[in-house]
Amino acid sequence: MEIDGNMFGAIDIAVSGLKAYGRQMEVVSSNIANARTTDAGDGEPYRRLDAIFKAKEDGVSGVEISELVKDMTDFQKVLSSAGDPRAGADGYISMPNVNMPVELINLNIASRAYQANAAILKRYQKMVESSLELLK
Repeated sequence: MEIDGNMFGAIDIAVSGLKAYGRQMEVVSSNIANARTTDAGDGEPYRRLDAIFKAKEDGVSGVEISELVKDMTDFQKVLSSAGDPRAGADGYISMPNVNMPVELINLNIASRAYQANAAILKRYQKMVESSLELLK
């Protein structure tokens, strides 16, 4: 009997999905945690990060995060209370460009994708267990 060298392809693809979507949940968590950070260390508010996904190779393959990019959209402006040192000359405070509803949707999508990849591994495990049971 000849065994195909790509026997574990489905497992590798599902594991790559677990890794990539787990990392995306970390990025979204960072965005949510810093949604009110007005100074990220460089004198500017926190800039939202976005994970860019790419296929590992052409055809049927896994997924990976190729890079994390800063969202260069404008910062939000919030009217400050009188005397707030964070306010500019116009009386507004620059806030991070994090949109909480968008981040929660992204977190939900990443969580569901993670669960789907975990389900693939669970099904594969059951299939292997059934095959071994038949061989007894």
